[in-house]
Amino acid sequence: MLTLDNIISDRGSKYAVSGAPCASEDEAKALIRELCRKKKFAKATHNTWGLLTEAGPIKNDDGESGAGMVILRMLEREELRDHLVVVTRWYGGKHLGGDRFRHVQDAVRLYLDALRT
Repeated sequence: MLTLDNIISDRGSKYAVSGAPCASEDEAKALIRELCRKKKFAKATHNTWGLLTEAGPIKNDDGESGAGMVILRMLEREELRDHLVVVTRWYGGKHLGGDRFRHVQDAVRLYLDALRT
């Protein structure tokens, strides 16, 4: 699993993005469990993810309402199928409002750029 850590910081909140090839919801959940074996990720406030499969789109907001849909839209634009993308957030004590969606987009963009290189 490719992980880009400490990529965004805003008002105390910190973000990371991870991903790996993945073909099903069960496989995605297994990859999330693997990611959360790292204590730092297990203690994260949100591990939001999205995945496009042959069966259709799958997402999990993990309490960060709407963030999974942001990830799915970006995967659809890139036509990236069978690849799990997870955006992790550690809440810093201040609400970010709509900026949190921009940060999710930026995190996914950084991940997609890293895949291309």
